[in-house]
Amino acid sequence: MLKVGIVGLGLIGGSILKGLAQFDYEIYAISKSSAQSAKTWCTFSSDILEDVENCDIIFACSPMRKTPKILEKLEKIVKKDTIVCDVCSLKGFLDKKYNFNYIGTHPMAGTENSGFDSSFDGLFKGAKWVISKKNDVLEEIIKTLGAKPILMNSKEHDLAAAQISHLPMLISFALFHSTKTNEAKTLASSGFRDTTRLSMTNEILACDMLELNAQNIDKCLDEFISSINYLKNLSADEKIEVLKNLAQKRAELYDKNGKNCFGDK
Repeated sequence: MLKVGIVGLGLIGGSILKGLAQFDYEIYAISKSSAQSAKTWCTFSSDILEDVENCDIIFACSPMRKTPKILEKLEKIVKKDTIVCDVCSLKGFLDKKYNFNYIGTHPMAGTENSGFDSSFDGLFKGAKWVISKKNDVLEEIIKTLGAKPILMNSKEHDLAAAQISHLPMLISFALFHSTKTNEAKTLASSGFRDTTRLSMTNEILACDMLELNAQNIDKCLDEFISSINYLKNLSADEKIEVLKNLAQKRAELYDKNGKNCFGDK
């Protein structure tokens, strides 16, 4: 039976735990705050990192700022052939050689909520999951969770993350901040709600993204401003044609269930 360690039981770690609990894995869950809550979902739970010593694969699901320190500690605990994966939304800042089989990963799934109580079985179903190198054991687990492994290096990933995650978050903050009048807030409905959902991103996570991926975000922000200015300077008829074309491309990006289907055909 494969021994799976999960360090950190927030939204992502907790959802990995709950997603794997129904399958044939021996699961060791480590958390300072949620070890007791995790007991019914796993083989063993504790708040002691050393308890993952004999695991075959470990998911480090700590907050982004804490992950480097967790990986450093694991170097003194696990064997050289142990597979250790992080789930951070940035990859480049973790690029180094480790004394174990490190694989950078990023599950492209989440909600605006956080913590073990917000985690659930099914979070990853239909989602794509970035991996920095191929590995049969890791890919089997990802597929068991209902996700699709996507091979991508850290440089490609961090630029893509700036485009489709970090820039939208920044725009969401800016849009909500610029909506000043009570009349506008009174009339705000589903469109405004969905467009500004990312403005509820955990502030610590948001600051980590903005600082650790600043160069890529600045590049994407410049491109976004250029696009806004381009649209602004079009005639009314030109705007209609451009927006019609963009609407069609947007419609082709997701399936009827709202899952990204780009490149699946």
